[in-house]
Amino acid sequence: MNLEQWTVMAIFVGTLIGLISFQKFPERVFAVACLACLGFSFISKDELLHNAVNPGLATLLLLVISSFAFERTSLLRRLSAILFNGSKTKSYFKTLVGTALASGLLNNTAVVVTLINPVKNNTLINPGKLLLPLSYAAILGGTLTLIGTSTNLIVNSMLLERGQVGFSFFDFTQVGIVVLICCLSVMALTIRFLPVSDIEQQQLHHYFVEAEVTAASSLCGQSVEENGLRNLESLFLVEIIRQGRLITPIAPSEVIQAQDKLIFSGDVSKVKVLRQFDGLTTFAEEDGLLRDNLIEVVIKPGASVIGKTLKTAGFRARFDAAVVAIRREGEQLSGKLGDIAIQSGDFLVLAVGHDFAERPNLAKNFYVISDVVTANMLSGIKEKIVLWGFAISVLSSVVLELSLFSCFLFYLALLTATKCLSLNEVKRRLPIELWIIVTSALCLATALDNSGITALLADAADQYLHDKSVYIAFIGVYLMTLVLTELITNNGAAALTFPIAFSIASGLDVSYFPFVMAVAFGASGSFISPYGYQTNLMVFNAGNYKLIDFVKFGLPVSIIYSLAVIVMIPIVFPF
Repeated sequence: MNLEQWTVMAIFVGTLIGLISFQKFPERVFAVACLACLGFSFISKDELLHNAVNPGLATLLLLVISSFAFERTSLLRRLSAILFNGSKTKSYFKTLVGTALASGLLNNTAVVVTLINPVKNNTLINPGKLLLPLSYAAILGGTLTLIGTSTNLIVNSMLLERGQVGFSFFDFTQVGIVVLICCLSVMALTIRFLPVSDIEQQQLHHYFVEAEVTAASSLCGQSVEENGLRNLESLFLVEIIRQGRLITPIAPSEVIQAQDKLIFSGDVSKVKVLRQFDGLTTFAEEDGLLRDNLIEVVIKPGASVIGKTLKTAGFRARFDAAVVAIRREGEQLSGKLGDIAIQSGDFLVLAVGHDFAERPNLAKNFYVISDVVTANMLSGIKEKIVLWGFAISVLSSVVLELSLFSCFLFYLALLTATKCLSLNEVKRRLPIELWIIVTSALCLATALDNSGITALLADAADQYLHDKSVYIAFIGVYLMTLVLTELITNNGAAALTFPIAFSIASGLDVSYFPFVMAVAFGASGSFISPYGYQTNLMVFNAGNYKLIDFVKFGLPVSIIYSLAVIVMIPIVFPF
C-alpha cells in the first residue's frame, strides 16, 4: 500500500473510532471524514456534488419529509385504538404484529412515536412488558420493504451510486417475513422475563377541554373503547355529561350518545386531534375560532369576567376570543366547560380572532403568558389526500415500475399544493443530519474506490477465500455489520460496511446481492444495545429500562434473527 492508500485507511478507521466515541454526533464525524477526503484530493468537488444528489438519497429525503404529513393523520391513532382490548395475549399479538406491518409501509420511527403514549397509558399490560418488544417489532417490520427503514434506502442509494440496479420495493419481503415470524416467536416465549416498569407520567399542566357529540356523529352507538377515545396522546377522557347527568369514572364499555358532552383533561396542544373524530366539536369551534396558534392567559384580580361563567362572560364580543380550555391550580374541575364560573388566577387557553390584540380591555382582565402551538392534525379531505396519495405513490412504483423518486416527488408536490404540508414545515422537517451522513458516507466510499483500497480488498478476498466457501465470507460481512450497528448506529454501520461487502463480492466474482442484503439486514439487527437504533433509544428512556434488560431480552432475539438471515438470504438471493 502506498501513502495515499494508508491515508484513506486512516480516515476510514478514524471515522469508525469517532462514531464509537461520539455517538450523539454521527453527522459531525462523517462530515469531518468527507472534508478530509476533499482536502487531500481523494475526491473531487464534482464527485462530492454528485453524491449529494444521489437518486437513492433524494428518495430517502422525500420519504422523510412526506412522512410528516402522514404522522398527522388519524391512521396511526386508529391503529393504536384497536390494540388494547380483549385479553392480554390478543393485545400483545395485535400490538406487535400491527406495529411490524405498519412499519413495513411507514417510517418505523414514526410508528413507535405514535404508539409510545398509548402503551404507557394502557391499563391492560404493564408498559415495561411491551415498550421494548414494540421497538423490536418496528425494527423487524422495517426490514419487510424498501421504504420500511432508512437503512434499506441508504444501502439502495449506495448501490445506485455504483451504477448497479437498485432494490425493488418487495426485494426484502421474503427474507423479512421469515425473520419476523421467527423473532416474534422468540419474543412470545421471553416477554414474561421483562421487568415490570413503574412509568413516571410526564408532568403536564392538565387543562379542562370539552367536546360535544353531534346527532350525525359516527361515534353514536359505539363504546368509548370502540371509538378509540381511551388512549389519545396526552388527552384523557375523564367525564361524560349526558342530559344534565355526570358520568365518571368512564367504563370502556360506555356507549356514546348524541349531544353527549365529553370532558377531556390533558395537554391542550393536542386538542386538534379531536377534529379527526367525525361529529365531535370543541367549545371554541362553536364560535368558529379554533386556530393553529392559541394564547394562554391568567385572569387578573378584579377582572370584569370574574364570577361569570365561560358561556355568559361573552368572550367573543368582549375580546374577539373563545375559550378552548381552562385550568385551576390546586382544584380538579368538573362539569360543563360553559358552566364553570371564572375565578381570579384561572388559566385560560384562548382561540383569538384578528382583533384580539387591538381590544383595549385586555390588560385589565388578563396576564398574557405565551402562545400555545397546537399540533396541526389533519382531517377531512386533507387527510384523504395524504392517505390515498401515499397509497397511489407506492402502488405506482410497484405496479407501473416507476421510480420511487418520481412518485414521491409528485406526492410531495401534491401535499404542498393542497396545504397538507406547508413550505415552512418542509424546511423544518428537512433531515439535514441524515443528508450529511449519507453524502459523506458516499464520498468516503468514493475515496476508497479512487485510492484503490476497494480493489485491494477484492484481491485479498479472492486470495484468502479462494479455497474457502463464499458462504464464510458472506457470514463475515453480516457479523461485521451486526457488531458495528450495536457499537455505532444502524445508518453508520451500513455506510461503512457497504463498500467492503461490495468489494468482497467482486473479488470472489459472485453476485453482490446477497452481500449487500447482509449489510442491510445486519445494520437493522440492533437488539442488544439501546444506542444502535433510534426506536430502541426512545423506549429505553420511556420505559426506564436498564442496559441489562436489552441484553437479556435482546440476545435471544439477535441470535434467532442472525440465524434466520444467514439461512434465508442465500436461498432467496443465490451467490
